[in-house]
Amino acid sequence: MRMTNATMYARVLAGDASCNGRFFTGVLTTGIYCLPSCKARKPKPGNVRFFPTCEAARVAGLRACKKCHPDDFARGADPVLEDVETLVAEVRAAPRSFSDTRAIVRRSGFGATRIFELFRQHYHTTPADLLLRARLAVAKTALLSSDAGLAEVAGDSGFESLSVFHEHFRQHHGLTPAAYRELGAARAFALALPPGYALGYLRRALSRDLHSVTERLTGDVYTGAVQLSDGPAVLTLRFAAATVQAEISRGSAVEAHAIAAGLLGLDQDAAAFARLANRLGLARLVAGRAGLRIAQTPSVFDGLLWSIIGQQINFPFACLLKRRLIERAGAPLADGLYAPPTPAAVAALEPADLLPLQFSRQKADYVVQTARLIASGQLDLAALRPMSATRAARTLLAVHGLGPWSVNYLMMRALGFPDCVPLGDTGVTSGLQSLLKLEERPDVDATRRLMAMFAPHRSLATAHLWQFNRPIPT
Repeated sequence: MRMTNATMYARVLAGDASCNGRFFTGVLTTGIYCLPSCKARKPKPGNVRFFPTCEAARVAGLRACKKCHPDDFARGADPVLEDVETLVAEVRAAPRSFSDTRAIVRRSGFGATRIFELFRQHYHTTPADLLLRARLAVAKTALLSSDAGLAEVAGDSGFESLSVFHEHFRQHHGLTPAAYRELGAARAFALALPPGYALGYLRRALSRDLHSVTERLTGDVYTGAVQLSDGPAVLTLRFAAATVQAEISRGSAVEAHAIAAGLLGLDQDAAAFARLANRLGLARLVAGRAGLRIAQTPSVFDGLLWSIIGQQINFPFACLLKRRLIERAGAPLADGLYAPPTPAAVAALEPADLLPLQFSRQKADYVVQTARLIASGQLDLAALRPMSATRAARTLLAVHGLGPWSVNYLMMRALGFPDCVPLGDTGVTSGLQSLLKLEERPDVDATRRLMAMFAPHRSLATAHLWQFNRPIPT
């Protein structure tokens, strides 16, 4: 459908990245043409001319913007993103080579302000936080693959002291480096909860579907069927005020730890978001739940299935469809639980197999075809986690059946990116309306503008908005 000048100008004011490539914005007073999403100062409508291609803009005598690089976008290249990704790969491969943030800035070739902006935009983090996580990742590998002493592991990973290493490791992973090393020969382990952890909200998240066939919460005991690299297992978590006792029925406790830590959201910076909300004068958003975290799905595929199934239907019906799919393609385990289906199991189905389960034809096709992409290796879910948020979003948006809501939901709930907003989500818009006392629920553009104040913690902001109109759990 052809867009009018008024529509295109509105998209420019909204900074709508989904219009990138559909048209290009020429600013006659500066002689520059840009992408609709360009972060430069918005031009006045009388100074704007729209072009279908970069070539048309150049014929009109305009030159490409050096901030948004429209020519690169048009030919599928993104050299600035590629430079940042190369830098991040170097940091992750050898964090010891970077003594601090200043070393990252020097290596980047950008100024400090610009590199901070690029890290926030593409990785949803700061250089300092990315460096810390790179050090922890190297340390985890060393703890499991070598007999080196803890002090040596700390030094080789780039930590300035054993005490600093110990503090950060326990904060992000819920156990000490020594306890993590012992996971290789364990089936049970204990995770420490951070102070102020909102355990009531975790219980609510883990019991959303009272009829789930993959997980159940009975009192303070959670039992969930999970897929490990060598097959299904049952993960049991026993909650207490300050600790969680975890046990895996079989397989790798290292994998079980990653799943449990994700369910608990241990590496999310809930305190930083609470401070941001208070600075914004919105303390009521976090009142009674400052320690709220987002429970990550046990696997990326689980999150992907939910993001497709949950599109444009109510929650109870989405739960029903998910249960029926699991019973159809999952594997029965003990005590009435089913192991979540693997991509191969879903890929072996035909879309017609899901129609008697009340899937729409379109939804059935999306589920099966996406599973086939994964099973064939065309969509590598494991490769999404280390990607930049920008690259991960582009990869997922290219999958037929995944739109902006699905992709942002998946990135937030399954991949752990901290600055996502599932635009169009009714829980988010209802929460914003109540929080900001708006006369009506904001549309997508207004939601994008209003949520910008919560950057770089928009995922946690989303989680708080989902809970804003609900009672505080006991």
